[in-house]
Amino acid sequence: MNFQRRLLAAGAACAALCAAAWLPAVAQAPDFPPKKPVTLVVGFAPGGAADAAARLIAKKLADNVGQTIVVDNKAGAGGNIAHQFVAGQPGDGSVLLFGSVGPLTIAPHLMKLPYDPFRDLAPISGGVYFPNVLVAHKALGVKTLAEFVALAKTKSVDFASTGAGSASHLAGELFNQRAGIDMVHVPYKGGAPALQDLIGERIASYFAAPPTAMPHVEAGRLIPLATTGLTRPDYLRGIPTVAEAGYPGFEALNWYAFVAPGKTPAPMLDRWNREIVKVLNDAEVKEALLKHGLTPQPTTRAEFAAFMKKESDQWGTIVRQRKLTAN
Repeated sequence: MNFQRRLLAAGAACAALCAAAWLPAVAQAPDFPPKKPVTLVVGFAPGGAADAAARLIAKKLADNVGQTIVVDNKAGAGGNIAHQFVAGQPGDGSVLLFGSVGPLTIAPHLMKLPYDPFRDLAPISGGVYFPNVLVAHKALGVKTLAEFVALAKTKSVDFASTGAGSASHLAGELFNQRAGIDMVHVPYKGGAPALQDLIGERIASYFAAPPTAMPHVEAGRLIPLATTGLTRPDYLRGIPTVAEAGYPGFEALNWYAFVAPGKTPAPMLDRWNREIVKVLNDAEVKEALLKHGLTPQPTTRAEFAAFMKKESDQWGTIVRQRKLTAN
């Protein structure tokens, strides 16, 4: 089931329940837009997919609402540092988070966090989603996924991620499970430093975000082996999916979404939802995001709350089956 269908199914199944149990309900909202500049926090280093998407969206959002929006990169711990920071901020609408699949739905199953994503952060809207692409450096000597698996069965092969509990980490662990191999996980603080080490041949492979990996693929510096969606998006048309390469049903999508501190009043969340959805539906923004390999995914607050719960349940199962920890 692809991302859109999973999102719709999640919304139909439990949107009402999630909304009732989680979404804040406070009658009076603070001023909108906030009187001070708005900070959009990103949990990864500059230069990666999250940073690129956040800056594209923030620029149009700032123009629309008439307030400065500053993108603040707080990298580290697979994005958990940024999520913990935003969870502790006042709910006046001046601090938003471009949250990611790892800290919101995977990390809580891997480690004890000082915040609860379902209590201390409030959903606003989906943002963007994309499959990762498994890339390897040229010196590894493989050109196909089958060759990569064969190599991994004869010698130790490692793979980079943007941190323990990130989407790229779980994509690798899911592939370990399906392929019957044991790649060694090496966490980084973001996509850019991971790619630097991959190009420098200090790491063997990486389930990378297309916006950061494909320029290096096109330049011949990296070898693309497979993508992690069920189908090939247009911008990855020449690369087979993991499912096509011999592992039917394999799917591990990456996504980023908008959340706010959990104490943010519902009217403020509703207003930010309207503004963010408007931007994600803007033709120029959509075109720019798609050029970066990012598919816009605007939602209602309830739809995203339901989807987050469904993703949490799914990845929690993988963590338990693989007996994963944060180490």
